[in-house]
Amino acid sequence: MAGDSRVLMDHNMEIGVTPAQVKKLPKHLREPQISTERTHLIADPVKKPRQRYVQKDGKCNVHHGNVQETYRYLSDLFTTLVDLRWRLSFFIFTLVYVVNWLFFGFLWWLIALIRGDLVHGDEEGWTPCVENLNSFVSAFLFSIETETTIGYGYRVITEKCPEGIILLLVQAILGSIVNAMMVGCMFVKISQPKNRAETLMFSHNAVISVRDNKMCLMFRVGDLRNSHIVEASIRAKLIRSQQTKEGEFIPLNQTDINIGFDTGDDRLFLVSPLIISHEINEKSPFWEMSLAQMEKEEFEIVVILEGMVEATGMTCQARSSYLDTEVLWGYRFTPVLSLEKGFYEVDYNNFHDVYETNTPTCSAKEMAAKLREEPLLPQLSLLSPEPKMHTFDPLNRLSQQDPLSQDEEIEERVSGGDRGETNGSAAALEELPLADRLSD
Repeated sequence: MAGDSRVLMDHNMEIGVTPAQVKKLPKHLREPQISTERTHLIADPVKKPRQRYVQKDGKCNVHHGNVQETYRYLSDLFTTLVDLRWRLSFFIFTLVYVVNWLFFGFLWWLIALIRGDLVHGDEEGWTPCVENLNSFVSAFLFSIETETTIGYGYRVITEKCPEGIILLLVQAILGSIVNAMMVGCMFVKISQPKNRAETLMFSHNAVISVRDNKMCLMFRVGDLRNSHIVEASIRAKLIRSQQTKEGEFIPLNQTDINIGFDTGDDRLFLVSPLIISHEINEKSPFWEMSLAQMEKEEFEIVVILEGMVEATGMTCQARSSYLDTEVLWGYRFTPVLSLEKGFYEVDYNNFHDVYETNTPTCSAKEMAAKLREEPLLPQLSLLSPEPKMHTFDPLNRLSQQDPLSQDEEIEERVSGGDRGETNGSAAALEELPLADRLSD
């Protein structure tokens, strides 16, 4: 009997059926164990997703906690009201006006109560402070009419009430201040240039490839509106934690990325989408970073586009960021600008598209060293994925020359035949594509 049960259990394990008698392990034993050096040899560790410092839509992913000096927000009350969310802004807007009307309505009702207008208002020969004010509701309505200057003409203040005249002046002045503050807050909130930044686009990815024999980091920006951004400028920051030589750890250290500040290329005429390029040179933080090193690094590139809105003249700022996993090595952006009949057309369907190109995987420092050791001909290109083969046809070349130059060409080839054979290997070496030469 025991042997049959053992055979049945072995059969169930072979076909993948879990035996009913097997109990589940405790939770602390079912949790994944810490990987050891032996497990790293079996499989490479998966790179954990990194928390963004700046979101793709430009919002900064930073929350301020344990702020004890909250009175500082009240010292700049106007900015605090503007920065509130819309539902809170509408609630405060309505609450301020209602409280103001109720407060002055209570004062008008209090004056009528002290003067006795609520009791003797209907008697003949009695001159009240405010005619037809006989309850708190009528006082509240008179307060609204006074502050909003509606003036229905049913409730009117009389000249024999000096305290009422003083209260009328105070309510008129304070009401104007409240109107100016509330309407100003709503106007600034509506006309904020944050909405203008919604039509400024950044490419989903940044790319690294070769331009003019130099390694470059590139990304694309564009403007969807026909009204342009005046005095547009762009800058970039590298966000990366680092440790100093003294052992100090600096979290999220910010380093400038030069995208044309010294040459003026950071000032943009943003009529059509532009590719912003950062040359990776000795001053670049990516100077000694190769493809293999970039896959191990954790960093974030924050790009900031600033300018004035042409319609309002207010300063607008748009932000975006690229994580290390969003920087593509060996790619270029697909062109989006085409020439039509009488105008240029931008195809935003290809705005985020990239294509692969032939790019060395070494760092820019190593690439520059190899270029100095082996100078290249100007006509050789780094950018074509397939090398162009240049063929030489002596008959075709002689046929295109005049008869006098043909004889000189033949004599020069006959006399310099030995020299041509010795230089043939060097010429063949120079015609190799750059990526193959760098790999050698």
